[in-house]
Amino acid sequence: MQSKLIEKRDLKYLLDAAQAPIDEISTGQEVTIECEINCNGGVITSIDSVVRHEDIVYPYVNPLTGPITVKGAKKGQVLSVKILSMDLDPLGYSGLDSTAGLFPNMIWGDQAGYPMTRVMKIEDNIIHWDDTRRIPIAPMIGVLGVAPAFDNHMSIDNGMHGGNLDVQEIGEGAVVHLPINHDGALLYIGDCHARQGDGEISGMGPVEVAARVTLVVETRDRPKRMTWPRFETPTHIGTIACAKPLEDAMRLSYREMIYWLADEYGLTEPDAYMFLGTVAEGRATQLANPKSTYVCKVAKNLV
Repeated sequence: MQSKLIEKRDLKYLLDAAQAPIDEISTGQEVTIECEINCNGGVITSIDSVVRHEDIVYPYVNPLTGPITVKGAKKGQVLSVKILSMDLDPLGYSGLDSTAGLFPNMIWGDQAGYPMTRVMKIEDNIIHWDDTRRIPIAPMIGVLGVAPAFDNHMSIDNGMHGGNLDVQEIGEGAVVHLPINHDGALLYIGDCHARQGDGEISGMGPVEVAARVTLVVETRDRPKRMTWPRFETPTHIGTIACAKPLEDAMRLSYREMIYWLADEYGLTEPDAYMFLGTVAEGRATQLANPKSTYVCKVAKNLV
């Protein structure tokens, strides 16, 4: 059966329950969603294209497809989003924003000529970084979330509802679990990357690209102590949290994992804490957004 197609239209820069849904889907239904490139779709038309300073107008980056209503989804449940595949455009770009990332205004400052961008070809599952360097793609979704519980969040921001998480594991084969704050869930998606390094250190450092994401959603009961998004890959379970300073994001993601291990895997909380001290895989996936993202992972074959 062919996937339902949701085209990129009426793009949003806020995740907000007050916005009218652009479409609706059913649980278990395969759907392909078009996602625009993170900044000024149509600017990059060839390998010689340049993204200029005037093309990047904050906060109008990360245009999102959505909101999409999920039929039957109820406030208080969890929306589980399984990512089946990602089809990337043949051109992407990476950039250096001197005011963001790991060194905001610390090395290059606000010099003329920044942001810098590098446009590159993406073909045969390879990123052609330059004339000699070839990098395998590792497609991921930068922004995936539902409408937040209160008010709204910009598409460059993140929180318990998801949003601009920039987690590399949110790609093909992953299942992302999002707490539902409103009936219908109101799903948003965008900001796809052909690949991203940990930290998203240069502000626009991933290979930004337009894409078509094929996925299926399900709903389930929300675990009693689930606060932040969780995910599963074929090899790991993981928790995601966002905060500044970075240490707080780490604490929140590890606490979320302690609750998960204690509530569903038969460990006491002290044992789960010590267990993470032995097996946890943790890292900052981005420092460029208003709140940093930290991930805590545990290999499934250990739990």
